[in-house]
Amino acid sequence: MELAVAENKEQKGKGRVGTLENPESYANVPGHIIPIIEREFDDFDNEAEEFLAERLPETEFIGFRLKQGVYGQRQPGVQMVRVKLPFGGVTPDQMDAFADVVEKYAPLDKGHITTRQNIQIHHVPLRDMESLIREISATGLSSREGCGNTMRNVTGDPWAGVAADEVFDPTPYAGAYVRYFVRHPTTQLMPRKIKTSFTGSAEDRAISGIHDIAFLARERDGVKGFEVRVGGGTSIMARVAPTLYEFVEADNGDYLKVTEACLRIFDRQDWLRVNRARARIKVLVDKIGIDAFREQVEEELRGDWVAERNFDDVERLRYDDDEQANAPAVPPQAASPNGDRTEFERFLEGNVQAQRQEGFSTVEVKITRGDLTPEQFRGPRHDHARAHRRLRPQHRAAELRPALGPRRVPLRRLAAAGHARPRRGRRP
Repeated sequence: MELAVAENKEQKGKGRVGTLENPESYANVPGHIIPIIEREFDDFDNEAEEFLAERLPETEFIGFRLKQGVYGQRQPGVQMVRVKLPFGGVTPDQMDAFADVVEKYAPLDKGHITTRQNIQIHHVPLRDMESLIREISATGLSSREGCGNTMRNVTGDPWAGVAADEVFDPTPYAGAYVRYFVRHPTTQLMPRKIKTSFTGSAEDRAISGIHDIAFLARERDGVKGFEVRVGGGTSIMARVAPTLYEFVEADNGDYLKVTEACLRIFDRQDWLRVNRARARIKVLVDKIGIDAFREQVEEELRGDWVAERNFDDVERLRYDDDEQANAPAVPPQAASPNGDRTEFERFLEGNVQAQRQEGFSTVEVKITRGDLTPEQFRGPRHDHARAHRRLRPQHRAAELRPALGPRRVPLRRLAAAGHARPRRGRRP
């Protein structure tokens, strides 16, 4: 599959775009963040057949399939696939692709939205998995490094780009971060996974404190940057991530450079690999303290490897999408609810929020247990394609954006898909 390449986004001289020799070409197309390499699907099919024929040890196959986002289940012969939605973005065509593969390959006839902005599909026979990940790739979806001791899906504030309270939209920089670290040699077999978040607001709707690495938008003298926090996490030994740096520049790539330094240090901690339950970067930070960890980062940044990188290549790596410029046109008229408006007004109050783009709103929809049937994946297709450019899963619900004005909410169609329940909670 040939990838569309935006101007100034292609890396020259490495062979055909989308191959192992030249995967690093990017387009500013919603949902197309991780470069697709078809060779990986062939490799997965071959490795799966070798494993099923008992010619490949299970221990070797496990490591291979985890990097492709495929996770074993307790039930024999079936797997779960975790499809990454970097910073939560998914398009109408991708929602249709999920509906299609759920119908074809998932016996329980549903997909699951996770709190980390992934879509998981369970009970897929191993022999069908290569076909599933290949089919969704046609719309730019990727499960690459959705599992394993890798850089997991990068999450973000679901209101990024539309919230009135953000310092700046971190989405372009989150896109560059994803593209830089996917398939990166340092992130393929770390002691444990790394979970990252980006937020543009002091409200911190990305829950930075629980992440291994978190970026909070800051600005100094007109220069964009991030506060960098390292070492948060829940579960065993819960910790709130302390601040590593108060300000690291964004456009010159310093935030990528600092992250790679952190990961290189983490990757060398073989003592962490002994106990998988305690092999997170938070354990290292907690053991030596954030000040000592910062000293190690400073020492790492003096290494020869820095000169071998091109961190100021952020402009090529970043994902740029002007939501206001690309917003759909406002239709000349819209239907109004007849009779009793109570239900509509309740939904409007609890689920609809004005964006900073004048005349547009976001619409939150509640997903029961996070599960979506094929019909629900396709349910808001008409309104999503006409009035919305993407959907962003969040920690408690899902968000369509941008919707057309506070009185143009497609409540009846949302209700038909089972998404019209009002919610209450913190919003921007």
